[in-house]
Amino acid sequence: MLGALLLSLALIAGAMGLKLIAAQRLAVEELETSSLLNELSELSEVSTALTAERDLVEFRSQAMGSDFSWVPLIADLRGRLPGGVELIGVDLTTGGVPTGEVATLEPGLTGTVSMRSQDAIAIAPVVRSLRQMSGVAAVDGRLVTTSEQAADSYTYELTVTFTQDIYSGRFLADGEGE
Repeated sequence: MLGALLLSLALIAGAMGLKLIAAQRLAVEELETSSLLNELSELSEVSTALTAERDLVEFRSQAMGSDFSWVPLIADLRGRLPGGVELIGVDLTTGGVPTGEVATLEPGLTGTVSMRSQDAIAIAPVVRSLRQMSGVAAVDGRLVTTSEQAADSYTYELTVTFTQDIYSGRFLADGEGE
């Protein structure tokens, strides 16, 4: 009987020892889990920042996708006008953000170009010259007027449509631009 009692005590002591070892291992694993959760929460800020950056790049792409440079456009327009004719106004509206593969088929800028001269000019050669500009889809004469206040002053208004070829492509997201 004493042997059975000692055996029972040894089994209980062994079980308590195993329980103690298991409790210590559990505490170590919980500490490691807590540490990993802290690291993960720190990385969630990075993930949030990366998501915000991605959203901002997409927003910039949509907002600035139709970006182009006025300087070469105006210089080309002026360079194609005959002597004595000055460019006095440009009223153009940008088109949408490029969506297709072929930018030459999509309208980019649409509106009017106004010119003034002291002498009457033949508008057809001017229209043909402007149609030769890079990125021009259409140019048509719209209006010719004379000034009531200044003798020998003529104003010409043309409707112009440029394709999306004139867009810079600088702000398009991930390889969509040039």
